[in-house]
Amino acid sequence: MTGRVVFVLKGYPRLSETFIAQEILGLERAGLDIAIVALRRPTDRQTHPVHAEVRAPVSYLPEYLRDDPARVLRGLWRCLGKPGLATATLAFMRDLARDRTANRVRRFGQALVLAGEMQPGVRALHAHFIHTPASVCRYASLITGLPWSCSAHAKDIWTSRDWDLREKLAGTRWAVTCTAAGAAELNRLAPGDNPVRLIYHGFDRHRFPPLAMPKHMRDGLDGAAPVSLLSVGRAVDKKGFDLLLDALAALPKEIAWSLVHIGGGERLADLQAQAARLGLSQRIDWRGPQAQDRVLAAYREADLFVLPCRVADDGDRDGLPNVIVEAQSQSLAVVSTAVSAIPELIEHDVTGLLVPPEDVQGLARAIERLIRDPVLRIKLGKAGGRKVHAMFGHEEGIARLMALFGASSLEATDTAQTLRPEPAE
Repeated sequence: MTGRVVFVLKGYPRLSETFIAQEILGLERAGLDIAIVALRRPTDRQTHPVHAEVRAPVSYLPEYLRDDPARVLRGLWRCLGKPGLATATLAFMRDLARDRTANRVRRFGQALVLAGEMQPGVRALHAHFIHTPASVCRYASLITGLPWSCSAHAKDIWTSRDWDLREKLAGTRWAVTCTAAGAAELNRLAPGDNPVRLIYHGFDRHRFPPLAMPKHMRDGLDGAAPVSLLSVGRAVDKKGFDLLLDALAALPKEIAWSLVHIGGGERLADLQAQAARLGLSQRIDWRGPQAQDRVLAAYREADLFVLPCRVADDGDRDGLPNVIVEAQSQSLAVVSTAVSAIPELIEHDVTGLLVPPEDVQGLARAIERLIRDPVLRIKLGKAGGRKVHAMFGHEEGIARLMALFGASSLEATDTAQTLRPEPAE
């Protein structure tokens, strides 16, 4: 089977979604012909090396319909002759009756542009995330008659309404997700004859080879050689960085430690202010968003990785944070929480330490334990490294995705633009 698959993404490229770029690159190398269509332009100032290796052409839909109403109208005009427009419009009207938001209207308008600008040679659509990108894919699929599939992840599962998930899953050719917890939730709503499959993201062993050098034996007793803690992630509620700061403030004053945080996010200024109130500012290096090579260097320099994930008030939560897998690939001991799919990776006291979410004192005790005991820290780090290198490489996932795309023997087609050359400047 030949033909191009259009991947519909929230934004591209994004530092926080390296796993998507890594997957696209792996699928390209396996022979899948891909084009990327993003709902918004990038906002990150940096990119990862993997983004430079992806060959797929990238186009952008109007993020807001008011940004380019003429383009939306052209999309509608081109869709008028398509037999599926009436079906898609009815589906949209039913959805709008249950979700009277501008966001719902925006997704239908973006679907009109996507469907109206579709070039010959496209054989399928694929959405990464089952909320907004999947809405655009579903409407465009109904308009064009092209089949569509979906990769669901974390926030998109847990913050979407059941009726919306149920109807999307009923319309997909297939759907996958990256955690057993997410698969169980989606299969509660999926048709019995088309279950959601579990495919872990994994990590690229070539980009994260095993650490050759031994980890340090620092034990927190030497103020000139503090134990180096690392946390990587966007400053948003579900990451629990405010809990981490409170836990660090609760550590005995005589313990020597330092913290590196990598990531941007909407709550970064609030966290820095919290650190100042707690008297921790001099011990914390806020590095902001970083490219993948610098994140890898930070994993290798650190003694302990901490990510106290939680379920946010709106239900948002992580699935299996890729940064934990990456940290363990570098034999870095991990302290995290028993949230969502994290226990699918970390076995307490075997490949890391787990504490209950929101338990500041428990988090402080776990951090102190591993600061004071470098032998245990190194033991857990090595065990975690062995597990992820044995079980969480991404090659198997790529092979399974290729089989789902029906592309095990796919011949790559030309790299011409999938959309007509009308993306906004």
